[in-house]
Amino acid sequence: MAHETEIYDVVGIGFGPSNLSLAIALEESPDPVTSLFFERQPTLGWHRGMLLPSAKMQVSFLKDLATFRNPASGFGFISYLHNVGRLTRFVNNQDFFPTRREFHDYLEWAASKLTGRVSYDSEVTAVSAVPAAGEGPADRVRVTVRGADGAPRQVEARNVVISTGLVPRMPVNLEAGERVWHSSEFLHRFRQREGELTRVAVVGAGQSAAEIVRFLYDTLPEVRVSAVIPSFGYAIADDTPFANQVFDPDAVDSYYHGTQASKDAVWQYHKNTNYSVVDDEVIRGLYERAYEDELSGHGRLDFRNLARVLDAEPTGDGTRITVYSLVDDASYDLDVDVLICATGYDPMNPARVLGELDKYCVHDTEGRHRVDRDYRLVTTSDLTCGIYLQGGTEHTHGLGSSLLSNIAVRSGDIAQSITARCTGAPKKGLTA
Repeated sequence: MAHETEIYDVVGIGFGPSNLSLAIALEESPDPVTSLFFERQPTLGWHRGMLLPSAKMQVSFLKDLATFRNPASGFGFISYLHNVGRLTRFVNNQDFFPTRREFHDYLEWAASKLTGRVSYDSEVTAVSAVPAAGEGPADRVRVTVRGADGAPRQVEARNVVISTGLVPRMPVNLEAGERVWHSSEFLHRFRQREGELTRVAVVGAGQSAAEIVRFLYDTLPEVRVSAVIPSFGYAIADDTPFANQVFDPDAVDSYYHGTQASKDAVWQYHKNTNYSVVDDEVIRGLYERAYEDELSGHGRLDFRNLARVLDAEPTGDGTRITVYSLVDDASYDLDVDVLICATGYDPMNPARVLGELDKYCVHDTEGRHRVDRDYRLVTTSDLTCGIYLQGGTEHTHGLGSSLLSNIAVRSGDIAQSITARCTGAPKKGLTA
């Protein structure tokens, strides 16, 4: 017997915070649409490798999955605190910034209320256009998924939302392995090797690098930590009120409709709100530790400023890294147990998911995808199915495209666009 084809108004590829926020927006929409999200992980997981005990969020708890879109939402962080019985204690703590571990618990709580909308252990392996019945354009896509048992599954969608997350970036000439870790897998690797570590190098100048240095120093009393930093020490993140306006919902319109000169200016003047910078509290705490370490004569904190790692070679029970110093224009070797690369992430590349579907997408003169204001990819007339991006739109929508800062409003924009396409209702609040 032939099975009836599963057809959904929207299929989400990936179920991290962005598509979780979208699922909530669709859940709360007055216009019902059918949806299903596929996530290759067995459960929701958000930067699990960096859920260090003392690490805090860098955005206010009010910039949660729903509040900026719908302050009355039952999926907001305050609703979570009330539900788990911690609202009063959180308020008494007088802190806008919860720990990452608590925020992750909030994400899991929100996801648990939407279990019927997501299929875990499900990896999307292909996306293709469904040929139209006649000679018209394709208005649906076929999504092929491999489940935990390896069996294939196919569904069709009138709209697809891609949110597969950022891609860990390694330094040139280095590959992740047993002795060379990317910060995204830090905690997993650390728990396996905790009792063996005596000398560790951490390369990077951002928040993750500084947090790992602090964590190792505090957690392992005998370990010696070498921080390899390309700048002269860590630079402070600009989280002042005026600078933070670059992440406001209205700033997306200013960026999207601005000239190329204005877009370049935003990146030039405001990259220090998020990229290769560290919170003031972390910087000051590390400097205090370095001062006390020097005073005690332990020599456990070793800062290698104006330097970068050129190579890493295994040495039996460790790794030998080659460090280049800008100070004297010379290279030297350093033997460590492991090298940790807190070197950031590359933006999501939608072409990796789109596959053959990418031929329907319109690109700009620099080869980047053209994206409408509602985060929908511009496609040729041969494909009318909506393809939306959650991430990979920094060139069109600005600094906050892959960050939590604008997640609720961004997901609301996409949900409103999808429901308008499904119901024929006019779009609200978005300019073309």
